[in-house]
Amino acid sequence: MVLHISPYSSACLHFLDGLSWSLVFPCYWLLDRLLASCVATSLEKRQRSQDPCSFLTLCVLISAPLYLLLLLASLPFALLGFIFWAPLQAVRQPYLYTYCRPDKHQAEQGQAGLGGVGIGEWRPQGRSFCFCSANVCLLPDSLARFNNLSDTHRRAREVGKRIRNGASRPQIKIYIDSPTNTSISATSFSSLATGFRRTSSVDHRPDQTHTNNGPADAETEPLTECPIHPSGATDCPVHPVAGDQSSSKCPLHPDGADTMADREDPNCPIHSTGPQSDCPIHTSGVQISISAPEPDAQEEEAETGSHRPGEQAGGDTGSMTASRESLTRYHGGDGSIGISSNNTLSHVPRTSIFKRTGRKRRHGDETFDHEISAFFPANLDFLALQEVFDHGSTTRLRRQLHRYFPYVLSDVGRYGWKGCCSRFKFLNSGLMLASRYPILDARFECYPNGRGEDALAAKGALFAKVHVGTSHQEQRVVGYLTCTHLHAIEGDASVRCEQLDLLLQWGAEFRQSSSQPPEGQKVLEDLVAFDVILGDLNFDNCSSEDKLEQQHTLFTQYKDPCRLGPGEDKPWALGTLLDPSGLYDDEVSSPESLQKVMENEEGRKEYLVFPPSKNQCPASSQKGRKIPLKGNGRRLDYILYSDEGLQQDWKLEIEEFSFVTQLAGLTDHLSVAMRLAVSTGEEEP
Repeated sequence: MVLHISPYSSACLHFLDGLSWSLVFPCYWLLDRLLASCVATSLEKRQRSQDPCSFLTLCVLISAPLYLLLLLASLPFALLGFIFWAPLQAVRQPYLYTYCRPDKHQAEQGQAGLGGVGIGEWRPQGRSFCFCSANVCLLPDSLARFNNLSDTHRRAREVGKRIRNGASRPQIKIYIDSPTNTSISATSFSSLATGFRRTSSVDHRPDQTHTNNGPADAETEPLTECPIHPSGATDCPVHPVAGDQSSSKCPLHPDGADTMADREDPNCPIHSTGPQSDCPIHTSGVQISISAPEPDAQEEEAETGSHRPGEQAGGDTGSMTASRESLTRYHGGDGSIGISSNNTLSHVPRTSIFKRTGRKRRHGDETFDHEISAFFPANLDFLALQEVFDHGSTTRLRRQLHRYFPYVLSDVGRYGWKGCCSRFKFLNSGLMLASRYPILDARFECYPNGRGEDALAAKGALFAKVHVGTSHQEQRVVGYLTCTHLHAIEGDASVRCEQLDLLLQWGAEFRQSSSQPPEGQKVLEDLVAFDVILGDLNFDNCSSEDKLEQQHTLFTQYKDPCRLGPGEDKPWALGTLLDPSGLYDDEVSSPESLQKVMENEEGRKEYLVFPPSKNQCPASSQKGRKIPLKGNGRRLDYILYSDEGLQQDWKLEIEEFSFVTQLAGLTDHLSVAMRLAVSTGEEEP
């Protein structure tokens, strides 16, 4: 169980790799720029058509010959570097494990724990975990343009920021105590108040001193200001001046009552002798806590000082993105809700509590919520990414993700002819896995049966074991994650089925080997909380061409929350593959606008890729066609879970499933997210 923290086992090999790549890189970069100048995106074509003599057109005409000339000049150096670089790949590690220690503020928020989140004693009632999978299409710029995407490095940085902003956005927990309702309503809201001071206090509930996401001493401060009158008020009927209690007038019954003590009206929140469940002043009625991360000082400086105005074209926004602008919107109404200096909204009537955004729905007999969300889920625990192929983009994306996820596995896969690579691999697997919980073990396996252009990338499966808690008996509670990306070429169903067979085989072998204790040591057996597969499987559950994959034994061992059976998805399930030709349309250029389009049937038909039809030419565009469409688009991105191998009486329940549009304009896929609750069957003492 050794995690690889360096690409090579020795510093000498690492130096030789850097030296050889420095000779290859100029040729690689020039070739990429030359090809990119020959393949224009739809946005660039639109700009050129509007102004044929534009500066962009002039740059292409000048730069293309220059790139070609410099490319020819760099070829001898690239050949020399390649001679040293290619053999080194045989001893290169299959992934890079990086850990970023949480900063002081994260630790205060309780997000650090033992590195990310609290992994202390496993609670008897269990815990919930949030998973997300996204195909981000971070290919070299020239290849990304075939998917109508450009500027890969900038997109990588922006993808990381949007994921981080969505996952770390403020979360509201509402606790309602009354004689008839003692339940807890906990919801993550998309529209939250702006301008409040950020704090580390979260999940405060009356008469309790602990928090769900932080240490026991991170309590919400007591309210020191009157919720009706601001500081300095001397005529407040609720907080009268000391020594003047007897002369205070009742604000609700001023007539016929000299003092508050002269009247005992059960309907009056001031005179009532008992607690009022609907009282706007009584603190035991409703408590709402808001928590949000502190902005990073360097990040704020970069966003305000280094922003380039030209970066917002076509929905690819800059640092201050639509996701940031939409994360905190407040519709105060009559101002009946006050926010104290410690971010605790208190003394709020029940009728004034924020309502849900209306996006979450529960269909028929469904036991969990599902939604189309403009934001990544708050408190995201595990993130699996596909198509992170470009090395520079990997570095930029990892840097952004590390501001939220302490543990990251990146640069996953092989280059050259190592192992399964019967053909030379120009690209790695493109997989990346980020976690808020410590990673105990990891393994990568490369699919040996790639064909065509897909064989040029080392596609495979990344397996990880994470530590999520410790039981009362000092047993580790662990979870298993699998991130994968299957063969993409249509019509190669047999190749994908072989890869699914290998996926199940490798997963079983990894779980068995990682559960073996070190030689000579006796340790308690690990308790398995979950086993989840995330990734782009490159087939959907509605296409007639994908029948072979739809009936694979994978779906007997793992459950798909969006699936009714082979060839039939649930009515609310949504396709995740976007039509590349419409990525820069104004209707889908922001997370909110794409969300609205996806909620409309006609919008889905316009901007999603659907299963191929015999009446349609394969090369024709999706947009504007009138032939019948089956389902709600091609759903290629999956999150599957298994309840086999769990402890006796432990159960898995889905709390919510989301299709996420926050990466609008940055990729040609929708992201998918799932919150999974692990219950132990025990009662909390």
